[in-house]
Amino acid sequence: MTSRANELLDKDFDRQIGATHRRLVKAIEGRVGAMSLQTKERYFAVLSTLVAKLEAPEKSLREIAQEMVAEAASAILLEP
Repeated sequence: MTSRANELLDKDFDRQIGATHRRLVKAIEGRVGAMSLQTKERYFAVLSTLVAKLEAPEKSLREIAQEMVAEAASAILLEP
């Protein structure tokens, strides 16, 4: 692939990621109102942990994903 093609692909991925992030926020906001208090508490704990890990630039996305799988799984299993 040429440098120009890579640049265009990179920009397109940036655009798609931004659009998908906006869809994610909209989807979650649509569900929060119907969540029980316990579910909101667990969701907030998982989300807060994820954001804190993402804010740590020394961690790779792979490391974060590996850590979050275990943490999120335990919260999901508690869901009634």
